[in-house]
Amino acid sequence: MTENISAYPDLASKVAVVTGGSGGIGAATCRLLAANGARVAVHGRDEARIAAVVDDIDSSGGRAIGVSAEVTDFAAIERMRERVEEELGSIEVLAVFAASGGPLPGPTAQITEEEWKSAVDGNLTSAFLTLKSFLPGMVERGRGSIVMMASSAGRVPTQAPTAYSAAKAGVVMLSRQVAEEVGPHGVRVNCLAPDSILTERTQSYMTEDQVRQWAAAFPLGRMGKTDDVALATLFLASESSSWLTGVTLDVAGGKVML
Repeated sequence: MTENISAYPDLASKVAVVTGGSGGIGAATCRLLAANGARVAVHGRDEARIAAVVDDIDSSGGRAIGVSAEVTDFAAIERMRERVEEELGSIEVLAVFAASGGPLPGPTAQITEEEWKSAVDGNLTSAFLTLKSFLPGMVERGRGSIVMMASSAGRVPTQAPTAYSAAKAGVVMLSRQVAEEVGPHGVRVNCLAPDSILTERTQSYMTEDQVRQWAAAFPLGRMGKTDDVALATLFLASESSSWLTGVTLDVAGGKVML
């Protein structure tokens, strides 16, 4: 774990599930949760990438298992949840990070119905189905912290595809609606809205000059790192944010201020 970064002792021994945990922000979140003593279920689609994150955690002395499920399929999510509960125990932390980008940027009128449905299903319906599976157990136990993944594209107009932006805006409102519903049952639901993050994927196609140009658009003078979002996730997942629910945190280097 990065030096001089606050630790969250209350996360120790808690069971955490991170959908979309096999790469980028999700993988960074899995590693930091494990570094704080949580038992982590790493979800993804690519078995090799899942195994790499699990092996990394195991070699650092943490505890993790890999799980795979199609997050637009409720029955598959249910099977995943049941396996995690059987192998690790009751789930207290849920990071709903799995998503898909949808169509390429372009005029709204040129988006096909299939592209629209794919973006909404991959980003919003998948989040709903994940909540539908995990919420009942948390409500019954009277505790739990959920962190949803939106985007700056769901907060302010950007050059992102309209379908993706609309779906991520839906994630923000879904988080608020559910937070109000389950708050009386001891379950908190918060949301993150990152802007441009230097993941493995973005670094693979951006030149150093492009990174510098993008960085200049942020008041804090740099693009985001995966750990920036992972650390915000840990704060919202932990008891350090115990009086926060329904919040959307813009992890955007000052570019988005709402």
